[in-house]
Amino acid sequence: MTQLKVKKEKEENLEKNQNSYYKLKSYLIMNLIQRKIMAFKNLFKDNNDINEKSIIGFISFLIMVIFAVTDLITGYLGKDLVINEFIYDSFTFITLGCFGIAGVEKIFSKK
Repeated sequence: MTQLKVKKEKEENLEKNQNSYYKLKSYLIMNLIQRKIMAFKNLFKDNNDINEKSIIGFISFLIMVIFAVTDLITGYLGKDLVINEFIYDSFTFITLGCFGIAGVEKIFSKK
């Protein structure tokens, strides 16, 4: 009988430990998600350390690089990649505008 009780106690302890592990794991995951969401919300506050113009400029530049690489790959494969010139020029203007405004702000800031 005592072996049965010991075995049952071990199983209960194991189950409690597993439940604690899963609760801790879910808490940590939820905490991480909440911190990421809060960090994303902080991006839109007026008093943050992130320069939004530089982020938008970088994303626009990244899209232009993806266009260029895709054009090279399709050209190598013998197909013509048709990109509307208006769209590509728009990304160019966004990139230059964002980096230009961010640069001017950095030069003429009162810090």
